[in-house]
Amino acid sequence: MTQLRTAIVGCGKVGQLHANALASLPQSELVAVCDNQLSRAESFGSEYGALAFASVDEMINKAKPDALMICTPHPLHEEPTVAALKRGVHVLVEKPLASTLDACDRMIHAADKGNSKLGVVSQRRLFEPVQRMKAAIDAGKIGSPVLGTFSMFSWRDEAYYKSDPWRGQWKTEGGGVLVNQSPHQLDLLQWMMGDIAEVSGYWGNLNHPYIEVEDTAVAVIRFQSGGLGNIVTSLSQNPGIYTKVHVHGSNGASVGVQTDTGASFVAGMSKIADPPLNDVWTIPGEEHLLEQFIAEDRARFGSLDATQHYHTLQIADFLDAVIQDRAPMVTGREGRTVVEIFTAIYRSNETRRPVEFPIAAD
Repeated sequence: MTQLRTAIVGCGKVGQLHANALASLPQSELVAVCDNQLSRAESFGSEYGALAFASVDEMINKAKPDALMICTPHPLHEEPTVAALKRGVHVLVEKPLASTLDACDRMIHAADKGNSKLGVVSQRRLFEPVQRMKAAIDAGKIGSPVLGTFSMFSWRDEAYYKSDPWRGQWKTEGGGVLVNQSPHQLDLLQWMMGDIAEVSGYWGNLNHPYIEVEDTAVAVIRFQSGGLGNIVTSLSQNPGIYTKVHVHGSNGASVGVQTDTGASFVAGMSKIADPPLNDVWTIPGEEHLLEQFIAEDRARFGSLDATQHYHTLQIADFLDAVIQDRAPMVTGREGRTVVEIFTAIYRSNETRRPVEFPIAAD
């Protein structure tokens, strides 16, 4: 099997998930790690027998990676990504692709110019109940998708925001619940419903006075197909209730997934405690399958480490995309769509007007 020289930028909590995946995959030889705190990179690298660097350019020059994983805070995704892509190094970026559209555009341009692969992590696409929903929609089992909803009622406490100095600030996190906790489900909603025509939205900070950014946002979407959607996403429900994506079809049938129970997991601080499950399935003739789906997914969850498993699957897909010279599962352009959605909500809140798609960077 072809083996790629792989590396990680950002030796924090989510970097550990990537390192475990890269160390376990036969397509990968984890050769280097990089962090702006060299001591942290050295400690991290020593766990995996990888060289440690404080400079991305030095790492590329000396370790010569083929593929790079970006695990830094959101506003710091662009610089190492562009530096690597320009050198022909393929890059998989933790969600979201970036915190601004202009950063996304520079990253996509660098990938095109360097003829390099650019992907973004959205491992919840690989959840079995999500795959089941997507297959049913694509097969026309609900007719056309005409109404989509994303609801998250989660929680983050003050200790979470104090766990890393970049959390909760516009400059260092780039936003709040929309930028950090919601990109997975924003991706799922758009992936299932199709291209967006217009978004109206509001955001607020309801019960986290110790942070600058939003803990809650609501939005209404009009899709290019004529379908409608809504978003209610919040970190203000203690101790956290659930996160769901539902899609309703033109024939009256509905499919849905509860991707998270309680508060969503925090990489390096907690694990996925409950299995993702289909919670709605009213396709004519298949209603009876819901109980079977739930039993299958509960059994599977008990046999694997879900926190690590789905990250590993997507990282494997990205490495295979490089080896096979094909598009990765979630491309940079698809990652930009998620940034468009939360940018539209911020802009709509500011202007008190709907925001039409596509959106150009400021």
